[in-house]
Amino acid sequence: MSVGSVDPQVLGPEPAAGPVFDARGERRLASRERLRLLLRRPGFIVGSLILLFWLTCAVGGDNITPLDPLNDFDVSLQPPSADHLFGTDQLGRDVLSRVMAGARDVLIAAPIAAVLSVAMGAMLGTIMGYYRGWVDEVLSRIIEAFLSIPVVLIALLIVSALGASGVIVIGTVAVLFTPIVARTVRAATLAEAQLDYVTAARLRGESGLFVMTREILPNVSGTLIVEFTVRVGYAVFTISTLSFLGAGIQPPSPDWGLTISDTYRLIQASFWWPTLFPALAIASLVIATNLVADSIDTVRQA
Repeated sequence: MSVGSVDPQVLGPEPAAGPVFDARGERRLASRERLRLLLRRPGFIVGSLILLFWLTCAVGGDNITPLDPLNDFDVSLQPPSADHLFGTDQLGRDVLSRVMAGARDVLIAAPIAAVLSVAMGAMLGTIMGYYRGWVDEVLSRIIEAFLSIPVVLIALLIVSALGASGVIVIGTVAVLFTPIVARTVRAATLAEAQLDYVTAARLRGESGLFVMTREILPNVSGTLIVEFTVRVGYAVFTISTLSFLGAGIQPPSPDWGLTISDTYRLIQASFWWPTLFPALAIASLVIATNLVADSIDTVRQA
């Protein structure tokens, strides 16, 4: 053995390598655990089944309805029977077919409006919560001004001024829900901005845009998912209300709100079924989205 060399037997065996932390694997494991908890919640299962039913109706449209919802005329105002489970309306159209087909327009408009509102609200709320100061003060006052006025009233004014096209209705609902989402995301961002990983990113010299989009937003994604689910339910209700008032989806669509607007006066003459079943459809869809949102929020906070 040469001078200065060390016998490996004297040093002993090399230490075994320690376990390597796999952040991505941990996140996948956490996601699977949250999914398992969700699937064990009755509210999530019931809400998802209701949503799946209405999505099937929206996608299938006229292809899965018992009769043509627009042109198949029969005896008018026939009560629910074996031939027409939900009865017929004042024009002899099958109410069940119209309720099923009516899911299409609202389930196109409501999710799009919810996505737009969450996207704009997330951007606005993150800016407010990250920069704070005068930026937060100014935007907060504007948001409070918007929130002080009923959503439906503002929507009516906008749609009356710009027209009742589908694009205008979707854009109006998205803009009106943006302040609500922004306020929620702002609160979540304020909490995240105080944590060490945000401080570390700032010390590395990362830009504000990088910190907001790459550091903070991924960590408030749970809040965004809950907000999206809740906003879908509110969008369904708002769009149906606008249709009921004649400022939303227009004829000849079998939209639920529009159908209720055309038939609610018949209740005084004891013809309740053309109005009741579309109203129950709206209620079931809104309740289902709230059940799903509540389940996701509960599991996220567990």
